[in-house]
Parts: sequence; structure tokens; C-alpha cells
Amino acid sequence: MKLAHFYLNFPGTARAAFSYYAEVFHSPIVGLQTYGETPFAGEVPLHAKDKVMHVQLRLTEAVQLMGSDIVEGMGPEVPFGTNFNVMVVASDKAEADRVFTALADGGEVTMPIGNAPWGPYFGMCHDRFGIPWMVSLESPA
Repeated sequence: MKLAHFYLNFPGTARAAFSYYAEVFHSPIVGLQTYGETPFAGEVPLHAKDKVMHVQLRLTEAVQLMGSDIVEGMGPEVPFGTNFNVMVVASDKAEADRVFTALADGGEVTMPIGNAPWGPYFGMCHDRFGIPWMVSLESPA
């Protein structure tokens, strides 16, 4: 395996979430398509035409964050929960602190950022969209 990307599903908040993530990570959104812009747009309910069918944000040259809105009645139900975390390994302590603070703003800190008992500088939070994040350095700060 050469690459791993993260794909997140949202209950109608993908556009807001990815705009926020673009700010947090100082990275541009490299693609966004709504359900109304697809070849199957005629089959999409009117209330879903502006929902995000696919959005893509480049976190690094090799890693991208992708996502979509889940539209009720257009595929299986997606349970939202704690079955994943998105992990970010920062370049330095200042970047780790900035990213952690931004992601936790309006969300919930589940483990404050600091030197973890097992070694690295590390913290966990859920952002305002309910996405669980881990922010880390490769070593203690």
C-alpha cells in the first residue's frame, strides 16, 4: 500500500466541515461536487441537490481528507460514532497546539494535549462536527 486517505461522512454538514478543515490545516479544497452536479442529478431529491457528493482536501502531498454528505434514502444509513479517529502528526509543538486548539474549539476534548505516559506529545478531541481527532508529535515536547 502506498497511500492512505481518510473518508468522512456527514449528515449535511460536509461543506462547513471542510471549509473549517481548510482553515485549520492551511490547505486548499482541491475538489467539491454537489449531488446536483452529478450525471444522476435528475434522480436526486430537490432538498439534496446542494449537498456535497464528494469533497477533497490535501493534508500533505501524500494524504488527503475526503468526504460527503449522506442523503437519507440515497444509499445505506451511515452510523455516526466512535469507530475511527483521524490522526495528525504535527511538525512541531506550536503546530500541534494550534491544530489541537482549533479542532477542539466548539467540540469536546477527550484527552488534553500533553506529553503522554507512553512518550509522545499527544491529545484527543471531537471537533464541532463530531469527528474524533488525535493530534501528536513523534516524541515528547
